[in-house]
Amino acid sequence: MKFITIDPTNLDSEHVCCAIGADQANTARAATKKEWMRARFKKDGLVFKRLDERGKMFVEYMPIESVWKPISGKNYLVINCLWVSGKFKGRGVAQALLDECVKDAKKQKRAGVAVVTSNRVKPFLTDPKFYKRHGFETVDTAPPYFELLALRLDPRSPAPKFKSAAKAGRCENKQGFTFIYSNQCPFMEEYVQTLAGIAAGKKAPTNIVKLKTGAEARRLGSPFGTLGIYYQGELVAHDLMPEKKFGQFVDGLLQS
Repeated sequence: MKFITIDPTNLDSEHVCCAIGADQANTARAATKKEWMRARFKKDGLVFKRLDERGKMFVEYMPIESVWKPISGKNYLVINCLWVSGKFKGRGVAQALLDECVKDAKKQKRAGVAVVTSNRVKPFLTDPKFYKRHGFETVDTAPPYFELLALRLDPRSPAPKFKSAAKAGRCENKQGFTFIYSNQCPFMEEYVQTLAGIAAGKKAPTNIVKLKTGAEARRLGSPFGTLGIYYQGELVAHDLMPEKKFGQFVDGLLQS
C-alpha cells in the first residue's frame, strides 16, 4: 500500500478524505478542515496520512502535549481519527494506517500511542475491539461511555489519562444546550449551527463554543474533542445526528 502524508507543501492540492465531494458544500467543508490543519502542522505537530487513492481512508494524530482533547500525559502520540470506509474496508487498510502511527511513535522514541474510543460501538469512534486486537488496553474512562486506550511502548512510563473536566462529564453552562466544537472535523462548522437551530426552534436555550486553540480543547472539550453536546451542563452526545433524529433527541430531553 502506498500512503501520502499531507503537509504544508501539498495541502492545497490533495484531498483530505473527510469531505471529498467536489460540490460546493463539500468544497466549503474541506476548506474549514484545511484551514485548521494548516495552523496545526508546525505549531501542534499534526500528522495526516491517507491511502494514495480517492476515498475515505486516513489516520490523523499528534503529540499528547498539543492534542485537541482533554487528555494529559507525556511523550505519547494521540490518534485524532482513524477512518476507513466503503470499498476500502476488509483490505487491511485500517491496520496499515495504525501501523504507520505506531512506526512513527517508535521512530520518535515515544512512550506509546493513545486513542479515545468507547465501551461500545458509537458513531465517529473506531470500534474499541480493533485497537485491543492490536495491543491497546483501557487506561481511563469518562462519562457517559468514553474509554482512553493506550498501546504502551515503554511500560515504565505513566499511562495517559483524561483531565478532571472530562471525568466530570460536565460543562460550565447549565442552561439548555451547549455545543462545544472545533474545526478538526470539516462538518462541524455547518452542522453545529444546524443542530443548535433545531434546539432553539424548540424554545431551548442554546450556547455555541468554538474551540480555537489546543489549550482550550484540553480545558473545555469533550472526551471526543471535536464535538460535545451538553444539556443542562451534562454531556449527552458527541456525534452529528441527522436532523430528524436530533429533533427527536431534543424532544426526549425536554420532556424528561
